Amino acid sequence: MSAEPHATLPPVRLPSDAELARDALGAPLFARAVRLARWAGPDTRVDIGGELVAAQLPEAAAALGFDAADEEGAVLASQAWRVAVDTGLVDVTEPDDDDGEEESGTAVPGEDLALVTGGAPGEVLDLWLAALDTVLADASVPDLDGLVDALDAGGEIDFDQLDWNPRREADFLDGVLANLYLLTVAERGAPDGPVPLPVLAASMVIPQDMSEPTDAVLERVSDAMMRLDDQFRQLEPIGLVEFRPVDEALMAETDDEELAAGSAAGAADDEDVSRYGMVRLTPLGLYGIRARMLEAGVTAPAVGELADKGADALLDAVSGYPEGAAQAEIEQWLTGRELSAAVAELLAAARGADEGGPLRRLRCQQALAPAGPEAEPAVRAVLDDPELGGLARVWLSERGAADVPAPDGAMVFWLTVDTIAAQLAADGETAELPLLMESLTAHHTGFFDQVWRVEHPATAYVLEAMGRLHPDKKAAKEARKAAFKARSRQS
Repeated sequence: MSAEPHATLPPVRLPSDAELARDALGAPLFARAVRLARWAGPDTRVDIGGELVAAQLPEAAAALGFDAADEEGAVLASQAWRVAVDTGLVDVTEPDDDDGEEESGTAVPGEDLALVTGGAPGEVLDLWLAALDTVLADASVPDLDGLVDALDAGGEIDFDQLDWNPRREADFLDGVLANLYLLTVAERGAPDGPVPLPVLAASMVIPQDMSEPTDAVLERVSDAMMRLDDQFRQLEPIGLVEFRPVDEALMAETDDEELAAGSAAGAADDEDVSRYGMVRLTPLGLYGIRARMLEAGVTAPAVGELADKGADALLDAVSGYPEGAAQAEIEQWLTGRELSAAVAELLAAARGADEGGPLRRLRCQQALAPAGPEAEPAVRAVLDDPELGGLARVWLSERGAADVPAPDGAMVFWLTVDTIAAQLAADGETAELPLLMESLTAHHTGFFDQVWRVEHPATAYVLEAMGRLHPDKKAAKEARKAAFKARSRQS
């Protein structure tokens, strides 16, 4: 799957392998492939490539519950048979045409068919992933009418006439699915609402630095949208996506220019937007796309992978996660651990004067938030720690603990710098950050006269941010002066 090999994506929340395997077995196309594998026998005949001979397609369609005379049933049977062959659910012996005589090959149930009922969930999912590869390859091929028109005199496909590059088409679909995956996991890490088809098409066509798409670009968006409409129709039966196609009535009542503009810009309300097509990755789809990304070398973590790692690995990893995903990962890490020991390990891992230290301490504070009284001894043990003492006092005070020592001025200023540095690392310069800055500095007379002396590696960086963002102009000016002093002191 085409992707940046060193890219790191937000973590995805996936059901258990057992649940995903049940979803795989319930996917219509995969279920049909299993039924045809069980149907295959001594009388089954195949052509070169393992395709069923035309005379057997009606019988195969009937085995799937379709009308034997229904052309659509024959198409669905042919597709399911191809999946069965490619996944090893069926073993075929192709015809030997060396002697010039027209003979048919044979097919029998494959050894892998037994995995459907007797294999582990992971083995079932491996079969489904093989089926997904087949379907994705088919979805990257243009319609057969176009292929026929592009045949040259020798019966070969003239790709120049067809304007179809197999690698380019596969990369395009991979890119679309990668974007859909990212849109899905960026916030919640699991399927939520569907994504409008125009949004996906635009993500592949409109350059990021283009503020106003040209008419030519809008037409390309419309073309991409219609191509995706056809491809997602093919991908839905394998269980990859839930898909609402483009409204055919919309295409009939809208000319090409209006469709291009409407598809790129969207419509005024949800009902109109949905007419342009809506798509959502299923949990099984998330699993499948993630598996392909991992194979391509992309770092695509899943919530729960850190459950058996140390607290240092946990805090390092969740420092780059969205808050909700970080909380879910922390909760899984804490499950089954003795809380007091786990809290002590988290606090030890949160130490450090490196650049990532503030965010590690923020995630540690997040991990401690739901902890009960049994965590108190481990928290009290770090009250005198210069890096963790402020965090410990906040935690104890929020729970109404007795005998919490008041922090000295140095600890207050250090904690202020650490807190703002963590917020900048977690979310950047958000609209809420100036309010936090104002709140943290409002109760300290002469704050900026003292804070530049704080022995924290992020002191100058935080003061520079406060100089840009502090809502009080006078305080912002004082912050800039303090930042200069801090830089001079550090150098």
